[in-house]
Amino acid sequence: MYLKIFSSRVLFKVLNHGVVASSKPLSAAAGPLVRSSARGYYNTGKPRDPGPGRAAHGRVVDLRSDTVTKPGPAMRQAMAEAEVGDDVLREDPSVNELQQIAADMFRMEAALFVPSGTMSNLIAVMVHCRERGDEMIVGDLSHLHIYEQGGSAQLAGVHATTATNLPDGTFDLEQLESKIRHGYPDPHYPRSRLICLENTHNIQGGRVLPLTFLQEVRALADRYGLSVHMDGARVMNAAVAQRVPPSTILQHTHTVSVCLSKGLGAPVGTMLAGPRDFISQAVRCRKALGGGMRQAGILAAAGKLSLLEMVERLEEDHRNAKTFAEALLDCDPPLFAVDMAAVETNILRFHLQEPSLSPSEFCDRMGQVGEGEEAALGQGIQVLMYPHFGNSVRAVWHLGISPEDTQLAIHKMQFVASQFLEEKVRGQ
Repeated sequence: MYLKIFSSRVLFKVLNHGVVASSKPLSAAAGPLVRSSARGYYNTGKPRDPGPGRAAHGRVVDLRSDTVTKPGPAMRQAMAEAEVGDDVLREDPSVNELQQIAADMFRMEAALFVPSGTMSNLIAVMVHCRERGDEMIVGDLSHLHIYEQGGSAQLAGVHATTATNLPDGTFDLEQLESKIRHGYPDPHYPRSRLICLENTHNIQGGRVLPLTFLQEVRALADRYGLSVHMDGARVMNAAVAQRVPPSTILQHTHTVSVCLSKGLGAPVGTMLAGPRDFISQAVRCRKALGGGMRQAGILAAAGKLSLLEMVERLEEDHRNAKTFAEALLDCDPPLFAVDMAAVETNILRFHLQEPSLSPSEFCDRMGQVGEGEEAALGQGIQVLMYPHFGNSVRAVWHLGISPEDTQLAIHKMQFVASQFLEEKVRGQ
């Protein structure tokens, strides 16, 4: 018996149906998910049709990202009934209310509703780094550095230097200090203006930056006259994990970008917050980048519900991620490597310990309905997740994934692992 948590009933069905992993897809539509890029950061897999007559009662458990969330009935109703105006003229009451809610919640002087997190981060860089050729210090594995197309250089003329992201998402403070330029206006060098942090840290598996680290970074920045911007796309997850209000985290930053359309469930939007004069300049940058929306109150209404009603439920996502991680560790013989201390929020990164089973192949198997699966599990289950950075697999929990869905994902993982281990034994 290969899996001590794979129930005897399921194993009996698997063994008596002579399950083998097919080396070919069930149908043309049921082929493997798209492979990850050569850099290994992301993948663009989509649900697959298992083919005629298969998985008629199947389920899809989408763990690719918390960006796949969809607004529920209450949020749709709020959007439909939203009072609107022209936000470029600062006359949309719903947008104005959302911005005040965010500013109060973050304990910042002002906030701005922006279409996306990428635009919000770019605006922050543009305002903090006022001259072309200024420099920001970012993590080498940060979203801003890897996933945002180099927009700071491409559009703002801002140079980036990187500090090494440690496994918990932090920096070595001595290395960070060594990255700060001195001697301005020496014409040979850019001018250090900004330190960018990411909380929670995406690539490192949803890690929460310790409050003591944030305090030390802010002290370092103040010593050298630099600003601190936080890419806080998932900072509400950090606040829930640390059991503190977001303002406790954000008191150590000058500005923050907070996404509404990930775990908080809004369809669109990010809040950029900071000092009032910073936001005044940010409004100009948003307009130049094409982010000035008119009757945006329809979207702001969803954002209000996100901030006021969707934060506390993030704890459920964290619990579900831990439940799945624990199930991975229960496999016998061990097939997966998981650092449970690193499973702090809704993002789970894990490695496969079997060299002959790559992250891409594992995700392929999880994402399609295998032969004998419906007989063994009672239905076809497609679990979507990404091969990720550093030869790992990433799975992300969100409001669309219930505890029941998490159990389905566990059953599918057990089935895939059992199939693979049986194949390995037969091949020896």
